[in-house]
Amino acid sequence: MTGLLVLLRHGQSTWNELNLFTGWHDVALTPKGESEARQAGETLKQAGIKFDVVFTSLLTRAIATNRLTLETLGQSDLEVRQDWRLNERHYGALQGLDKKATALKYGAEQTNLWRRSFDVAPPPVDSSSPEHPRNDTRYSDISPNDLPNTECLKDVVARVVPFYVQHVVGELQNNRNVLITAHGNSLRALVMHLENLSPEQISKFNIPTGVPRRYEFSNQMKVVTVGYLGDQVAIATAIKAVSNQSNAEDH
Repeated sequence: MTGLLVLLRHGQSTWNELNLFTGWHDVALTPKGESEARQAGETLKQAGIKFDVVFTSLLTRAIATNRLTLETLGQSDLEVRQDWRLNERHYGALQGLDKKATALKYGAEQTNLWRRSFDVAPPPVDSSSPEHPRNDTRYSDISPNDLPNTECLKDVVARVVPFYVQHVVGELQNNRNVLITAHGNSLRALVMHLENLSPEQISKFNIPTGVPRRYEFSNQMKVVTVGYLGDQVAIATAIKAVSNQSNAEDH
């Protein structure tokens, strides 16, 4: 048997609420985001799922979501492994910009191309900018050549999938349940790999905040069952809301 994998997108952040491109910029959860994290814990508790291994990104909104979820689940003593490769997509020079204003400035077609295309990245941020990760001490032990100044989803796939293969697959094969608490795009990159989705399919795939997505695998590590846990009608409504909001999944 293999363990279960659960993917959890962080709860609503302050920049989600303000409709800003967030990327690697570090922001806190809103009260709604904190509530979503606790609700995720309740949902997992009701499903009878406990974890053996937990991963998050290095960004506060994912770390806080993970902490609140585990507290609610009664597993706050678990070791949490943090890794930059689970960070959100880096939005380059767009980070911190209002999304609607960006669309007005560059045009809806160009902005949507930066947002949703698989292999077109936004303009890069300058290496001297505080938005460049080489100027953040959390990334000082990582080779500057590995730190992005902008990313498209293809770039995120290139860092997330090797991380999954190196650090997660073995845990699952050892029948250990794994929780990954991360971000809209880093999780979309992993979903693309796990569910063998095309670039066109993943461009239309939206992940709601604070809703656990559960995977069960065969011994050959093929997905046997996958689905969101919780009230399915409410989840469908949340997914539709993400799809309808301007860039809501890009945080």
